Amino acid sequence: MFEKILIANRGEIALRIHRACREMGIHTVAVHSTADADAMHVRLADESVCIGPPPSAKSYLNMPAILSAATITGADAIHPGIGFLSENATFAEMVEEHGFAFVGPSSSHIALMGDKVKAKEAARSLGIPVVPGSDGAIGDIETAAKVAAEIGYPVLIKASAGGGGRGMKIARAPEELTSQIQAARAEAKAAFGNDEVYLEKYLAKPRHIEVQLLADGQGGAIHLGERDCSIQRRHQKVIEEAPSPALNAAERERIGDIAVAAMQKLGYRSAGTLEFLYEDGEFYFIEMNTRLQVEHPVSEMITGIDLVREQLRIANGQPLELVQEQLAFEGHAIECRINAEHPETFVPSPGRVSEYHAPGGLGVRVDSHLYSGYRVPPHYDSLVAKLIVQGRNRNECLMRLRRALEEMVVEGIDTNLPLHRRLVSAADFIDGSYDIHWLESWLDSH
Repeated sequence: MFEKILIANRGEIALRIHRACREMGIHTVAVHSTADADAMHVRLADESVCIGPPPSAKSYLNMPAILSAATITGADAIHPGIGFLSENATFAEMVEEHGFAFVGPSSSHIALMGDKVKAKEAARSLGIPVVPGSDGAIGDIETAAKVAAEIGYPVLIKASAGGGGRGMKIARAPEELTSQIQAARAEAKAAFGNDEVYLEKYLAKPRHIEVQLLADGQGGAIHLGERDCSIQRRHQKVIEEAPSPALNAAERERIGDIAVAAMQKLGYRSAGTLEFLYEDGEFYFIEMNTRLQVEHPVSEMITGIDLVREQLRIANGQPLELVQEQLAFEGHAIECRINAEHPETFVPSPGRVSEYHAPGGLGVRVDSHLYSGYRVPPHYDSLVAKLIVQGRNRNECLMRLRRALEEMVVEGIDTNLPLHRRLVSAADFIDGSYDIHWLESWLDSH
């Protein structure tokens, strides 16, 4: 096993990776910007290296600085965490060229799944169901109009290099198509430096279902069940749960089998997630995330499998220890993303945390880098904590979640805790009868 891992990330995920390494007897190196000098993962790591000033481009996205830190500390491997360079194929290739192990998939698989058009083509070839749409990027308006007429309006225009809802527009009628394509291209060019777009059939009330996967690149592959991530605002996930209240046992088995077979055929290595839209009993591939997901703890809670530990084992060349039939799924788990933002306006709220108290008790887990006196910097994502709760069934999980949300205290900054307390008492959420558009409609009416 590796002796020393460099964690090329920050915040709660850096701390999460450090904890897994510590349990495995692996030494850790924390890298940080000057804004994160007092971060908890920096305090706990065996070594730390400052890699630049607060802007991400000059620190957490600074590949030469990260590779230099790995070299001077004698690290064996680099874990990219979530976001930043975690799905950057060039970085993965550079890591291995410099003699370090990359804790993730091959650079070729990252590149393949990072291009939405190529990913859709690959999914189709792997037997994964896809949303009806264009075969590739749309070159001209005439072609787009023909494709849109074939699949039927409304249509969704998506950036080939997109993510997080950027470069995504809806054309509800033929007369809207040209202007919406132009708007999507302009937004994609500004956000990703690539104005390629493609078309998909717009689904009216789908759910967002994703399948957590582990594969060792040696023929072994398993799924850890599905997660329902349909509670979203502006295409950003707010609450996730596993298993989905929308699927029956046959649907759950079908999509799991499809996902595992695809990973075996692809020869994939590491953790990964296949994301789908689900409507009227059918699954439609959206994308594959070739990294750890923010919401991975809900899968860990119902399976007892440490996904970071498995990532490290696989990166070290070890095969999976389990086959699918050996996995046991226990109860229900829900995760609430706690952000440093106003619960009604959603304006970011950096600043000093004057008081912090994490809830506890049976089945309660908090992944957070917060502590009393910590100053949340204004330069990065607003996620500051994840509250994950497990129960024997969904009803017990909801009761426990309400109690945990009441116990949790974060003072000195605004957070969306009040929003979560309201959400988990909403009738539609309690019933499990929601889709990806539900939250925004609920917010508009409340």
